[in-house]
Amino acid sequence: MNKLKDSKPTEYYHRGKTSEKLLDKKEIINALEISKGQTILDAGCGDGYMAMEFANIVGHTGQIYAIDIDDISIETLQAKTNANTIKAFIGDITMKTEIDTESIDLIYLSTVMHGFSETQMQGFLTEVNRLLKPKGQLIILEIKKENASFGPPLNIRLSPEDLGKKIPLTATKTIDIGEYFYIQIFEK
Repeated sequence: MNKLKDSKPTEYYHRGKTSEKLLDKKEIINALEISKGQTILDAGCGDGYMAMEFANIVGHTGQIYAIDIDDISIETLQAKTNANTIKAFIGDITMKTEIDTESIDLIYLSTVMHGFSETQMQGFLTEVNRLLKPKGQLIILEIKKENASFGPPLNIRLSPEDLGKKIPLTATKTIDIGEYFYIQIFEK
């Protein structure tokens, strides 16, 4: 069994589940203002559906890192991508990764943070601070804190206000993404 997977509380581990069909990728891309040549980390990438979208925009002069604790998701992504633009590997954003310090323009985290324990949150904040370049952005996409027929229990969902209290970066923008999701943008 994968050690990284085993370190997560089982109630938050969702192998094979994805919110891809519920999200409008074009709306997300428009909200993020990604440009050619950027270096982006898709943390908790799952099968990499957004990492592939990011790679199309940053082009051959950019770099995408895609990490997930699920080895099967990473193997699936590696099998369908060009390793020159997308470097996919097993990793956990709540721990130190193999990515260089201050090398990332944008960290994207989609529907993952609501499952972090306090210890994981501290590790996450330490790693985000280490990885982001000055003025780099942390993008958190979460499910709105309201009743829905899918997603985590309401009591662990995070509102933009909740995120603002947890993340010691400058919150610059909140954007609704469809009926059920929002993006909170932070800057280092």
